[in-house]
Amino acid sequence: MTASLSRRAFLASSTAGAVAAACQSSGPASPGSATAPRTIPEPPLDPDSGLPLIDYHVHLDEVGYNGAGLDTAAATAKARAARFGIVEHAGTKDHQYPVVLGNDEDLKRHLAMFGDRPLYRGIQAEGVDWMTCFSKGVVAQLDFVLADALTFPEKDGRLVCLWKKEQVKIDDAQDFMDRYVAHHLRILANPVDILANGTFLPHVLQADHDALWTESRMRRVIEAAVKAGVAIEISASFKLPKLAFLKIAKAAGARFTFGTNARKPELMGRFDYPLEMAKALGLKREDIFLPRPAGEKRVERGG
Repeated sequence: MTASLSRRAFLASSTAGAVAAACQSSGPASPGSATAPRTIPEPPLDPDSGLPLIDYHVHLDEVGYNGAGLDTAAATAKARAARFGIVEHAGTKDHQYPVVLGNDEDLKRHLAMFGDRPLYRGIQAEGVDWMTCFSKGVVAQLDFVLADALTFPEKDGRLVCLWKKEQVKIDDAQDFMDRYVAHHLRILANPVDILANGTFLPHVLQADHDALWTESRMRRVIEAAVKAGVAIEISASFKLPKLAFLKIAKAAGARFTFGTNARKPELMGRFDYPLEMAKALGLKREDIFLPRPAGEKRVERGG
């Protein structure tokens, strides 16, 4: 819970040395070379809805962050008649994960590792300062950037993992929600493509989910996402957002993705909840996010 360099301290520092200290390599490795353009086959379609079956939220923690792990993911996607997007955490060293991509060389190696496997190449961007670690040109080589608001900056600068019960202490739920919504807006102001795990609440607040996520709060997040062109993930693991949120989002013109946040092969590409919500919403293919072509990436458009 205690970060080695607080987000507040990081943002307050304007020196190149501070940036270099916060954005360091996740480990020794040779730099990846610039990758040639890749052609990913069209994603399989759900036979009932006709929607593309893409799980944009797959991690390699349990299968190995390496070529063998990518082979396992690709084989699982083929068995599921789906396409997977692979994400690895990326940002400053404040964020504690087994692997955190922390500079351009890390990101180039990440990109090169995929080779010609039929997998979308993504990252899970951490916090609001992750772009200080990377150049726009390298980020633009990714197929997509996914982010969530679950690593939450507290008033004292600590980064709290909202899914970890032992880290969460909330005295005033309304105050937390106001700051949480504001944090979503800061996340969406960065060049991300997908907002993942939307409307998640820490365990202590989950019983009051519907009361705390008021229509006003939902609309603030949705309107910011639509304005920025950020798709909203329908999470198979958390079964979120709920239908009320998704209806408002669809009416506002949002696009959607499906995601499992899976690390184990048996959980990857499970679309039960996303397809249930898609049917309830009457989603069409044009409502589903697909990776943007070169020159149209959000990081290139500056939006």
